[in-house]
Amino acid sequence: MHPPLIIHPIKRLAAGFPALRSRNYRLYFFGQGVSLIGSWMQYMAVSWLCYRLTNSAMLLGLLGFLSNLPLMLLTPLTGVLADRWNRHRVMIWVQTGAMIQALILAGLTLTGWITIWQLITLSTVLGLINAVDAPNRHAFVADLVDDRRDLPNAIAMNSAIFNSARLIGPSVAGLMIAVVGEGLCFLFNAISFLAVIFSLKAMTIRKKDHKPSIKKGDVKKELLQGFSYTFRHKTMRLILIHFALVSMLGTSFSVLLPVMAKDILHSGPSLLGFLTGSLGCGALISAVVMAKRHQTQGLDKLVGYSSTLFGLSLIILALSHYPPLSVGIMSLVGMGMVTQMVTSNTYLHLTVDDDKRARVMAFYLLAYFASMPLGSLLTGALAEIIGAPHTILLCGLACLISSVFYMTLLQRIRLSEPVRTE
Repeated sequence: MHPPLIIHPIKRLAAGFPALRSRNYRLYFFGQGVSLIGSWMQYMAVSWLCYRLTNSAMLLGLLGFLSNLPLMLLTPLTGVLADRWNRHRVMIWVQTGAMIQALILAGLTLTGWITIWQLITLSTVLGLINAVDAPNRHAFVADLVDDRRDLPNAIAMNSAIFNSARLIGPSVAGLMIAVVGEGLCFLFNAISFLAVIFSLKAMTIRKKDHKPSIKKGDVKKELLQGFSYTFRHKTMRLILIHFALVSMLGTSFSVLLPVMAKDILHSGPSLLGFLTGSLGCGALISAVVMAKRHQTQGLDKLVGYSSTLFGLSLIILALSHYPPLSVGIMSLVGMGMVTQMVTSNTYLHLTVDDDKRARVMAFYLLAYFASMPLGSLLTGALAEIIGAPHTILLCGLACLISSVFYMTLLQRIRLSEPVRTE
């Protein structure tokens, strides 16, 4: 009698998520999954610490602005450089830099020496590190899959681990802050970077996987070439502009979550953790659904549908003063927000030529990170004047208006020329 057939857990998982068939991607997936939990713990702890120290929505907005400012200013340049550099080596260096930043933040907080300006300065330093990391990391994912047909699944799975961490990290951080304070959240984040650094070290990278796609030359010329390539494609251009508007006018609502938790819903860091965790739960559901989605056609329309859901959910959140309803609606906010991000990201990856991938993804990241700082400043300032609920209501209405214009213009493009989705 033959023994029962036992399927290896990795093979079973890879059957539903084909990107996991690639060893390098598996290492990245699990290492990044641990590290991102720590990163989300730090993100929530920084926001809460800023509001605890200052009790100012305006300074929350300033913190969001300055921490994303390097990404806004430097991402196009670092996108050019990411098409030149050894992406694997850069990944190791930036993760090490982020670990050192978290260690310094933990030391200052645990010793009680932390001030608001030290917090803002260290957040800006992390922004500089992220400005190098972001376009490099987005392009690096394409180097990790053995079969290019698995790339859409890899992109969606990246979003899944990101939002799994968004679900777990803030929930743990909220409870940890309430019991032991913010410092241990920063320390946990520093330790968690070891997981992704070890996974990167364990990879087997072939020469062709990290060969620079452009040779050294005129950076300005290469930057302009990437800009021209990106924006002459009508649908690509429309997606980027809509993504930028929704990021600035909608996604920036998140800087007001500490205000909502403390002053509107009359609770503390534990509720802030549940709100952020619920956002991550909805985002995770969206990311898993997108990972299981094999059809690539219709991604451009799905961008508009998801941003509409995002806007409607923000409006309901703004009108809620009941904590369980607010926590529940945050899941819908996460679904709409992440579906738009993943579909936009996937469409660009499937459309772009390999030798321009990092530069195009830099403009995608610029659409987010240039908009978020401006949105954070605007949202924080507006909340000081009209209050957090009314500000979030305006954020939702702005997303709806942008979605209507997007769907209208997309229909015109579809009627005028064929849309390339593969």
